Amino acid sequence: MDVFAKDGQIVKVSGNPDYGQPNGGSLCVKGRFGMDFIQHPDRLKKPLIRYEKNEDLKEASWDEAFTFIVDKLSSIKKKTGSDSIAGLSSARCTNEENYLFQNLYGGNWYQQC
Repeated sequence: MDVFAKDGQIVKVSGNPDYGQPNGGSLCVKGRFGMDFIQHPDRLKKPLIRYEKNEDLKEASWDEAFTFIVDKLSSIKKKTGSDSIAGLSSARCTNEENYLFQNLYGGNWYQQC
């Protein structure tokens, strides 16, 4: 991908045919046009955790968030079995989200559960 910026803001993204195997440098719609959210003022930049059902979300560190996730999934797995944990991935998710999702099963969190 070639990313073009002006004044610290991404203004254009295009495919690079020199590095585009296997798709010849073509980008999907998200790759070409999905850049608005990067600079959006409402974009989340830190994890938020809701510890109890009716309480507000609270800002947390990444370590705290990962520990929270591992503890919750471990509890579910211990109580009702690993078949009780599922996820959903799609083309509407970001590449980062899909990458993380595909690595959940073989990742460290699963080994810690």
